[in-house]
Amino acid sequence: MSRLLLDANVPTGLRAVLDQHEVVTAFEMGWGTLVNGALLRAAEAAGFDGLITSDQNISYQQNLSGRRLSLIVLDTNHWPTISANAEVVVRAVASIADGSYASLRFERPPLRRRPPPNQR
Repeated sequence: MSRLLLDANVPTGLRAVLDQHEVVTAFEMGWGTLVNGALLRAAEAAGFDGLITSDQNISYQQNLSGRRLSLIVLDTNHWPTISANAEVVVRAVASIADGSYASLRFERPPLRRRPPPNQR
């Protein structure tokens, strides 16, 4: 079981997908306004094993070498897309190791098109 932190930009529905792990949100920790370096330091100091975020720039803005905290970056925060690809997240969490980094790209679900107003 891993102790995971969901960044403020990640849908909380992910908690149910990761029910085999201890999952806490940044808001629950009082860290909803912390960004990047401050959030990484706080999560490591609090003993989290991994941070799940959809901040695509975090790996460019932060030096991740030497960190114990694992980082999983989702390419979207769109819940229908994440939930349709839940197994990808579960596998990524199962494979985290100290200081690991994973960037997850999801297959997008098909768009549901609404009929034109004159055909409703």
